Amino acid sequence: MIIQIFGRKNCNDTKKVQRFFKERGIKFQFIDFSEKAPSKKEFENFLKYYNIEEFLDINGNEFKKRNLQYHVFDTKELLLENPILFKTPIIRWEKGVLLGYNLEILKKI
Repeated sequence: MIIQIFGRKNCNDTKKVQRFFKERGIKFQFIDFSEKAPSKKEFENFLKYYNIEEFLDINGNEFKKRNLQYHVFDTKELLLENPILFKTPIIRWEKGVLLGYNLEILKKI
């Protein structure tokens, strides 16, 4: 299985992860959340490793711009309909999922 990086082109942590793999000659597939949402099945796979609330980027500009801190919503539905609200990057490989930039775990992949 190839490594998949889910993120946004303008996300600094996503760029760091891409650079990390490129420098080591490791192939990966980049999925841009501004163009494509993960499928329900992919998201269910992510949820095996992290709680759903950890995926919502409550500190991001998009969350604040939409004033979501003042709304009640279903997090799963919100994320699948608005993938730009995901915390990034999300790295998936055959043995797991990593949320965010963590150099120590990246070295183990």
